[in-house]
Amino acid sequence: MSQRSFASTEYAMKKKQTRREKFLGEMERIVPWARLMAVIEPLYPTSGRVGRQPTGLAKMLRMYCLQQWYGLADEALEDALYDSQALRDFVGIDLSHESVPDATTLLKFRRLLNDNNLTRALLDEINAHLGEKGLLMRAGTIVDATIIAAPSSTKNEDKARDPEMHQAKKSNQWHFGMKAHIGVDAESGLVHSLAGTAANVNDVTQAGALLHGKEGIAFGDADYRAWASAPRRKDRSGMWRCSLASAAS
Repeated sequence: MSQRSFASTEYAMKKKQTRREKFLGEMERIVPWARLMAVIEPLYPTSGRVGRQPTGLAKMLRMYCLQQWYGLADEALEDALYDSQALRDFVGIDLSHESVPDATTLLKFRRLLNDNNLTRALLDEINAHLGEKGLLMRAGTIVDATIIAAPSSTKNEDKARDPEMHQAKKSNQWHFGMKAHIGVDAESGLVHSLAGTAANVNDVTQAGALLHGKEGIAFGDADYRAWASAPRRKDRSGMWRCSLASAAS
């Protein structure tokens, strides 16, 4: 175990624990880190190659999680790690011995996950872990969708908008970006299914992908119930309810 720096020691001796520290401590305890790393490890670059050595997988996975939890861009997370001792302790970075992995390193890690469909594999592993702990009841599912905004400007190198994103109208306002379709366990509120599409894709087209198949009841707005009433889905139309649609927002 490496020796702590004076700054780390002084920070550890403070009497008050912040809300951020409490949250990160809880995440350190409940997230199945070893299981998640085992999913990524077969495709992660190994040390011993010529040139720049890769950052440890444990550090990169924790950085990736911080980015999702706090909604930070690559550069913003890099700055936050330099600013916050709590974040550095969570990731396992001591500035007296090493620097914070830069934004480009995090970008390459996210691309590794996306290009190999590892984000889906990570979600499946987390759901399996929650199921084993009895935290996913699987009796019911709440489904809904939310738009994730993206810059619509064409003032970039390609002089064009991202082809995977489109505009959609909601509440008499136009939005450009993508849409996250989410399936939530009705009992615990934990997310078990997620699908991403362009913003102009109708919510109900992803309804089937958001159900795990073991629920006896599903909640959504009226459009989902209409989708379930189609002749080819009549066998499952009776499970849909509309009263809890707002709970998935």
